[in-house]
Amino acid sequence: MVMKRVALPVRFGIAISGSLIAFFLILSLFKQHTNPVYSLFNVIITGFGIYEAIKSYKLRRGGAFTYTGGSVVGLVAGFIATLIFTIFFTLYVTEIDTSFLSNVLTSYKGGYDVSIGLIIFLVAIMGFATTVVLTLSFMQLFKTSRNLR
Repeated sequence: MVMKRVALPVRFGIAISGSLIAFFLILSLFKQHTNPVYSLFNVIITGFGIYEAIKSYKLRRGGAFTYTGGSVVGLVAGFIATLIFTIFFTLYVTEIDTSFLSNVLTSYKGGYDVSIGLIIFLVAIMGFATTVVLTLSFMQLFKTSRNLR
């Protein structure tokens, strides 16, 4: 029974992370992966995945759909996607493109002394924050209204 409940958000989390990784690799082919503007598209990818996960969960549950259940599905899918993408990003930055950090920091022109650990931490925090905000926003669309007519 537990596997049935966990399978949906895990599947969507893997799909979201796969999409994020593919987008990042496509940007790296065109040497645009150091431009922070393109990370805004990550919100669209993550948002679409979380929306579809909650929608799929609501369709499966029907009348038994709860706000808590939908929120858990969205949060788990987003957190799994964030964890997988952060692991990929860590491997990419430390093993594949070791000049990534210096390229990113030159685009900011701030002269900050930033380590790779901080950048990885920021990637994870941005993913988690995006997940929470999007899940709460989408649940406003999916929840059952209790307003009187």
